[in-house]
Amino acid sequence: MKLFATRCLPVVAFSLLLAACQTAQQTAEVPTDGLVTSFRHLDQDIAEGKLTEAEGRLKVLESTAAGDTRLEQYQRQLADAWLTRGQNALQQGDLDNAAKSLSHARSLMPQAPALTTGLDGAIGKAREAAEAKAEEGRRAAEAAAAKENAARLEHARQLREAAERQAAAIQAQTALPNAPQGEKPQPAKPLRALTPLVEMPMLDRDDNENLRRLLDGVAADIVAHDCAVQIQVREAKDYPWVAALLSARVKKLDPGFKAQYSQALNPDQVPRLVLSPRH
Repeated sequence: MKLFATRCLPVVAFSLLLAACQTAQQTAEVPTDGLVTSFRHLDQDIAEGKLTEAEGRLKVLESTAAGDTRLEQYQRQLADAWLTRGQNALQQGDLDNAAKSLSHARSLMPQAPALTTGLDGAIGKAREAAEAKAEEGRRAAEAAAAKENAARLEHARQLREAAERQAAAIQAQTALPNAPQGEKPQPAKPLRALTPLVEMPMLDRDDNENLRRLLDGVAADIVAHDCAVQIQVREAKDYPWVAALLSARVKKLDPGFKAQYSQALNPDQVPRLVLSPRH
């Protein structure tokens, strides 16, 4: 019995040694880096464009895995992703998002300012171009306003001169010594003041009766003040109708009068007539 035990002892010892080796091998195969999952999620966020989430995950890793050599690699990778997003925003003219992306990239790589120089310069040039365009638009608007004001003043001057000429003609008529003896000369009928802008709201309501009454007075002004007329209507079909009504009344007052009409379309404006003296 003793001899049997002595012979089995080496076999038992070998089995125990083999089991110990297998246990050690299994222990060695267990991952020793508990941050693998966090880095894997970080890498996935960057790949999917979830840059804000990736930046937050990186900050957590910087506090829990300080000194890990992988942090710098992901800092650079995330900074490059922010720069790419900023370049895309710049190409689309979105300067605010381009600047925000640049700020994220700088915060990630403050030790490498040259990394963001290109995008920074491009954003600066784009802002200058946008400001120049805005300034050009402002100057154009000011020029247009000045031109409109000058035209308004010129129109007022023409009206004033026409009224003065008409007053002089009336005065000259009353001074003529052609009246028969014993008959006092009759004073000329005073000229009605010109209304340069006449609105036609009845045209929108198809109120032709009131439209005709309105055009009776307008035709008298056109002949008396020798005016050109711009007919401003909402739809093109209304122009010939108004022009025909107005022409008939002008010819009735003065068959030899050469009327001058022009058309202007403005769908958002109440139909109207603009009278401009031609002398």
